[in-house]
Amino acid sequence: MQLFFLFEQIVNGLVLAGYYLLIALGLSMIFSVGGIVNLAHGGFYALGAYLAVTLTPKLGFVPAVVASPLLIALLGILFERFILQRFYREDPILSLLVTFGLAMVAEQAIRMIWGASPLSQVLPSFLKGGVEIGPLLFSKYRLIMLGVVIALLASIWLLLNRTSFGRVIRAGIQNPDMVGALGIRLQPYMTTVVMIGVGLAAVGGALFSPITTVHPAMGSEILTIAFIVVIIGGLGSFWGVVLSAILVGVVRSVTVQYVPAAADASMYILMFLVLLLRPRGLLGERMVKFES
Repeated sequence: MQLFFLFEQIVNGLVLAGYYLLIALGLSMIFSVGGIVNLAHGGFYALGAYLAVTLTPKLGFVPAVVASPLLIALLGILFERFILQRFYREDPILSLLVTFGLAMVAEQAIRMIWGASPLSQVLPSFLKGGVEIGPLLFSKYRLIMLGVVIALLASIWLLLNRTSFGRVIRAGIQNPDMVGALGIRLQPYMTTVVMIGVGLAAVGGALFSPITTVHPAMGSEILTIAFIVVIIGGLGSFWGVVLSAILVGVVRSVTVQYVPAAADASMYILMFLVLLLRPRGLLGERMVKFES
């Protein structure tokens, strides 16, 4: 029974890993191409959750979960065009300060529009209940979420590794000067990357809104964990972020059950151990700053 219980916690940890991955992967992609640490990323996650909660009574749960990230992705285009574009060639500390300020603005805007009280998302009846696998019982919705995350992960990997868009992005990360010499402008690609990145964050907010508390400060809370995942995985590494999210999710899930008081500390301990042995992170790469 102890073995079955441990296996159940590992599966729950994988669901948690998918949650972290959606936020951290977009954060890592934006940094990889643009060299910008986007502290406003958590704001897009929170907006995704709030929009999903707001649209659900009008459209239904599933359409709302689809529509919310699409709307946030369109907002990401404006974010890149009118804010991030100004800081690609500037000192990184400037973009850090601007996105931090934007994160504060987003949180206060949420308080003004939706209020300070937490909101709850209504899960439709067909997504409720459990699934029995042998002696184990898993939440149906959590398994569906895990499947959605895996499908999105596969789609992003195919986009980056099996398309001309992905080839330009990977070349731009490794050698932006060479890409520029070939007459290819990275600017439109960067806009698309930001759109995908903030869209993924919004997917995380919308998809996990039924099983987490929807409140104005939720973006700030998840951003810390997302940075831990990116740092452990290694800046600029796709599979590093994936591996890191799995490690953080499983370690935290198991720790919650066996040593609840150390649940939050487990992430920081894991980060410390990884960086002590490998300062670049698990699969970190050398990054080159974006130039249009």
